Amino acid sequence: MEFPLSRDEASVLEILPEAGSTNDELVRRATGTDAANWPDLSVIATGNQTNGRGRLGRTWVSPAGKSLAISVLLRPRTPTGDALPMESLGWIPLMAGLAMTRAVRSAVPEGAALKWPNDVLIDGRKVCGILSELLPDTSGVVIGAGLNLTLEADELPVDTATSLSIAGARDTDPDQLLSSYLRELDALYTSFLAFSGDAVGCGLQRDVAESCETVGRSVRVELPSGDALLGTATGIDADGRLLVETNTGVSAVAAGDVTHLRY
Repeated sequence: MEFPLSRDEASVLEILPEAGSTNDELVRRATGTDAANWPDLSVIATGNQTNGRGRLGRTWVSPAGKSLAISVLLRPRTPTGDALPMESLGWIPLMAGLAMTRAVRSAVPEGAALKWPNDVLIDGRKVCGILSELLPDTSGVVIGAGLNLTLEADELPVDTATSLSIAGARDTDPDQLLSSYLRELDALYTSFLAFSGDAVGCGLQRDVAESCETVGRSVRVELPSGDALLGTATGIDADGRLLVETNTGVSAVAAGDVTHLRY
């Protein structure tokens, strides 16, 4: 798997032949003694991630050269140079999910959609997962994405997953997909910052909702408390929370594991 040595879409781009976790690698650089050399929109990527991490402590591993792991560092500031409100940072995973959904659509025009908060599906099967982490000093956010490129059916981690090649992608070139994702992310991020993190004002809320397959579906949401919500996802609010209508009213879910139900 080959990548160019430089790229306009990233302020810093480091391609590793192998990494345990690209998120861990980027967090270490972004908080180390040379942190100043890792500005906003710095990127680490690899085609061979051996110990990737997903949401809820899950691991993410795939055969070398058949998936793409990308981590992007964001150091968001308002146009006046102030830090964004902490509540605005909750939109960053959704933003990344939308950017990857658009990148996947460049390879598979039909069937790609966002699952709240930030999985990317093709015809209901997961092709990409995203994990965002706040830096320990809260100076930035690292977004990790794992995209299945050319895995065969017997190489998929679960039977609800897929890959671009299985979905009939026109192109599975990792450089093209990396470039497409970074371009989409940069455009969304630039607009988000111009509106000082106002997802409604910049149109991010609308765009995420339009691409989100979860909205309008019957869902089961496993909450961090261990409780579960069973109902219909009716929308996404101004803070990026999933609105779920149940028998007792509407709940705004900030975090949870969502299952799309078939009834």
